[in-house]
Formats: sequence, structure tokens, C-alpha cells
Amino acid sequence: MKISIEHLAQLARLSVSDNEKRLFADQIDSILSYMDKLNELDTGNVEPTSHVISLSNVVREDLPKDSLEREDALRNAPDRTDKFYRVPKIIE
Repeated sequence: MKISIEHLAQLARLSVSDNEKRLFADQIDSILSYMDKLNELDTGNVEPTSHVISLSNVVREDLPKDSLEREDALRNAPDRTDKFYRVPKIIE
């Protein structure tokens, strides 16, 4: 399969010299030849994968536990009321 370097350059809005055209043509031909070689392989029994290595999340067990006491949660707040954080008004 031949690909026109001039056409690709035009589509990409690139200007390429004659030396670059020869270089790119050789590289693209090499890539396409390799793809043809890969297409000869029988992959009928190979399951599709989204990643080569099997990945799994490592998470801790989700166990219920007591939450912070209100006083502990508010202890380092720069501004607070008896029960809540106090923040600047942003909507008028």
C-alpha cells in the first residue's frame, strides 16, 4: 500500500522538502510492511485486552467506625461557631 507523502503533508498543512519526502516515504513503507506482517498472525484465540498487565486496585476493607467528635473536627478551624466552620460570605 503506497501512501502519498505529498497528500499527507497537504492534509497536515506541512511543507516538506524532497529529502524529507524520501525519508518519510521509507519510514512509512517500513511501518506498513511491519503491519502487513502482523496481520498474518492468527489472533482468533486471543482475548481483547485494554492493558497488557492485569491491574487491580489495592484498597482497604470498608469497615464502619466511629467518626470524629465535633470538637475534634473543629479544633484547628481558624474561624468557627459552636457547631460549624465559619467561612467568608461569597454570594451577596
